[in-house]
Amino acid sequence: MAFTAADVKKLREMTNVGMMDCKKALAESDGNIDKAIEYLREKGLAKAAKKADRIAAEGMAYADVIDGKGVIVEVNAETDFASKAPMFVEFVKDIAAAVAASDAADVEALKNVKYPGSEMTVGEMIPEKVMVIGENIQVRRFARFTENTSVAYVHAGGRIGVLVNLAVEGGIDATEIGKDVAMQIAALNPRFWDKSLVTADVLDEEKKILVAQMDNDPKMASKPQQVKEKIAAGKINKFYEENCLLQQAFVKDGGMSVEEYIASAAKALGGSVKFVDAIRFEKGEGIEKRVDDFAAEVAAQAGL
Repeated sequence: MAFTAADVKKLREMTNVGMMDCKKALAESDGNIDKAIEYLREKGLAKAAKKADRIAAEGMAYADVIDGKGVIVEVNAETDFASKAPMFVEFVKDIAAAVAASDAADVEALKNVKYPGSEMTVGEMIPEKVMVIGENIQVRRFARFTENTSVAYVHAGGRIGVLVNLAVEGGIDATEIGKDVAMQIAALNPRFWDKSLVTADVLDEEKKILVAQMDNDPKMASKPQQVKEKIAAGKINKFYEENCLLQQAFVKDGGMSVEEYIASAAKALGGSVKFVDAIRFEKGEGIEKRVDDFAAEVAAQAGL
């Protein structure tokens, strides 16, 4: 499979590895991005452990706690300009309120729910907003927590929304704890919430890469395979610390993990708090965005 300059650029952005090494990795991997990342990691050049979809669509990710229910939604628009318009922002908040007031399981079901403050349904209101705002608007996804204590956090005006769900005991206010955890999730986007959630296939792949790195290290290459595998197994804790929320270093105090911070902060308040679950929406993740090349369009129309 051939690869392009755009593929090299994408690989460089994903791994922070130099352009020539990226080109070599793609050549060795027959143009396959995933295999190229694995190649770079095996050579010890890249630490990238997760694949992030390109963020391309506009709109807003929004989270809130409404009538005791934690709600998170993503609504898409065509341009950033429209996404920041007060009417669009209010529409997103109304969608969140509709989610909280209903038990709709998916977007299609939500379209049949009454739109807040109106006799129309959500599905009927969408084209009305499209006419006024002048852009295509889509309610893409939503989720809710109806139990325990939820804390919502919206980052960068709606680029990222996070909803954290906590089991709180002792009658304490865990809002600050929840917000700190949500900010950690927004910033680092961990692959897993806890090391117990890491699947065997992921661990096997990580160990394989660690062994391959030793195979390519002149100081380690001559060691017996069993020794390399034992060393790799011992390094898995580092993987947990980098990829699992509760085992990550707490961003506000690197001397403790997130799990330790939650326990310590709750104890200081006279109660206990346990992390239950969380949801992170980043606007447009996984959606391809059309890129208009005006110069090329003019040239095409002119027959150049």
